[in-house]
Amino acid sequence: MIVRKFMNYQTNFLVMKLNNKYLALIAVFLFTLSCKKQYEPIEVTTNDFHNSIDRVIDIMIHDIFSPPVASRVFAYPNIAAYEIIAQNNENYKSLSGQIESLGKIPKPDSKSHVNYQLAAFMTHLDLSKKLIFSEEKLEVYQDSLYNIWETVNPIEFEETKTYASQVTEFIAQWMNNDNYNQTRTMPKYTVNSQEEWRWQPTPPSYMDGLEPHWNKIRPFVLDSAAQFKPIPPPAFSMDEDSKFYKELKEVYDITNTMKQIGDDSEKVQIAKFWDCNPYVSVTRGHLMFAVKKITPGAHWILITQIACKNSEADFDKTVFAYTKTSIGIADAFISCWDEKYRSNLVRPETLINKYFDDEWKPILQTPPFPEYTSGHSVVSGSAATVLTDIFGDNFTFLDDSELRYGLPIRTYSSFKQASKEAAISRMYGGIHYRAAVEEGIGQGVKVGRLVNERLKMLN
Repeated sequence: MIVRKFMNYQTNFLVMKLNNKYLALIAVFLFTLSCKKQYEPIEVTTNDFHNSIDRVIDIMIHDIFSPPVASRVFAYPNIAAYEIIAQNNENYKSLSGQIESLGKIPKPDSKSHVNYQLAAFMTHLDLSKKLIFSEEKLEVYQDSLYNIWETVNPIEFEETKTYASQVTEFIAQWMNNDNYNQTRTMPKYTVNSQEEWRWQPTPPSYMDGLEPHWNKIRPFVLDSAAQFKPIPPPAFSMDEDSKFYKELKEVYDITNTMKQIGDDSEKVQIAKFWDCNPYVSVTRGHLMFAVKKITPGAHWILITQIACKNSEADFDKTVFAYTKTSIGIADAFISCWDEKYRSNLVRPETLINKYFDDEWKPILQTPPFPEYTSGHSVVSGSAATVLTDIFGDNFTFLDDSELRYGLPIRTYSSFKQASKEAAISRMYGGIHYRAAVEEGIGQGVKVGRLVNERLKMLN
């Protein structure tokens, strides 16, 4: 009897032990399942990055950034994002050392759960916020994304966010040493009305010369702002046989012909498509207000976006394309503005009103800075050269970047074709002479080639 009870006790004990073992296994299994769900990686898509670029551009339009300053807003966040990508993708090389002033960004802890694409995206948003005025507009977008990511994978989110902040601060310190802050306190451009060949403020706002000290901004690839100093513009002369007079008369004649044809003129359409003036003053009676548009640099950033989408570029290549193109744009503005305030040439509008027709107006509103060389031409030449290096020649695309302004889509068979049209659009618009267009695009191509030669970003 005692033996039977003892055996029953042992049997019950074994059953309980097995049950506990199975319960433990079930608990481990359920815990593992919950962990897998908790640690599902946060996915950041190329469309997320494109959307971020779009939002930054929208805010820049709202904040009315000048074209040179806008180029800086694009360059630094893209470089920061690229440097993070280059750490985790053996196909891409860091820009540290290639851009002489750029050191190596911090590396994450080897045991951390950093999502590199997410970190690149976060850093791009953080740096963009530092460079725009309406930070709250970007914060709303950023917070909406962060609220989602935090629930998908809180550990990965927090560790990636911490690392992104480290890179943001590193790039911000480098950025803050590019002389931009110093140029904010430098004197305004002084107008010398005694010399007729010098630039004068133009109607309707007669604004001061924009960014007269931009050549003091630290370039990314250029050895100096004057590295690709163009030949001087044609010598000022109102002699009818002089080259300068003939170029002035060409602007007057071609715009008058365009006005006679009206908006159906192909040249009028080209001029308006590439206007890209971030601040157009409109006067209605006693009321004056601004019509805001994208800058020429932003137009080429949107073309970069179109090229990435058309070629189905993955996330890393998309960041690479934006970065290299934005560097080409930024250095093009430094190169161009160096010449603008050296040659200090008067705009066609000033002379046409004085010598030909005091009621004449250009097709486009004359922007507030000297004429030579054409900023659109330099920037377009550089951007097209960089994009051709990335995506190849004969890259056909539909440019829909001006749809937001009610302008139809235009088709191009290559980036070079688009750049040439952008350049000549300035003469069609009545705001540049031919020399500024032709020399400008050549100047830009030189900048773009230098970017391609010096930045070895692909392994």
